[in-house]
Amino acid sequence: MPELPDVEGFRRVLAEHAGDRIRSVEVRDAGVLRGVSEGRLERALRGHRFDRPRRQGKWLIAPAEGPVLILHFGMTGSLSWHSAGEPEHRHDRVVWRLDGGELRFRDMRKLQGVRLARDERDAERLLADLGPDALDLSRSDLAGRLGGRRGRLKSALTDQSLIAGLGNLLADEICWRARINPLRQVRDLDEDDIGALHRAMRRVLRESIKAERVPPRRTWLTGARDDPAGRCPRCGTPLSRRRVSGRTTVWCGHCQPS
Repeated sequence: MPELPDVEGFRRVLAEHAGDRIRSVEVRDAGVLRGVSEGRLERALRGHRFDRPRRQGKWLIAPAEGPVLILHFGMTGSLSWHSAGEPEHRHDRVVWRLDGGELRFRDMRKLQGVRLARDERDAERLLADLGPDALDLSRSDLAGRLGGRRGRLKSALTDQSLIAGLGNLLADEICWRARINPLRQVRDLDEDDIGALHRAMRRVLRESIKAERVPPRRTWLTGARDDPAGRCPRCGTPLSRRRVSGRTTVWCGHCQPS
């Protein structure tokens, strides 16, 4: 599933072509459109130029001289640049043809998709329930966000209305780096725990953004979590697994005691 680092990579793809004129918009599968018709999307964007895009968590926000394109990549989405005439992929759902090539929104499962806001104010309204971007949080911001919360830490970290951008892989990696059990109750965290979480979050996000994904490195939890017999990269203890809020959660019982 694309998380904050992946979406930052998609943002960079789009940023490289900001300023190019949008010659046409082709919707190949209207199943990815959310609250906008094929005709309105094409009319609103044709002839415009993308301004500098930005990211808020897992959302990509692309102003286009008035209207604002908003993309969410769900579990299988991506945004990529292609030269004109390059062979199409069967999961390419929307194509923006620009002066020098094509931007393609590709998504197999179509769980989220493409939205269009009339202007920046409308975009803010559409994203009003979204928490601040995880990379922008200071330690005190994180403490304030988690303070007074009920429930397990894993559920809080992946709540997009609380903190935007952290998905399953990032949340587990951050907890593992901080040596905190993801099943801990948020209300039981102390100042040292918050500090450890914040340091781990900053480090994991910065390294993941460089790779434009959560990298499955041997020294990371992500390098072992998909192996049913996986062991902790730090101490060698067999990894523990449990479903939390519908997500498979992985941790080390030795490094992250309950």
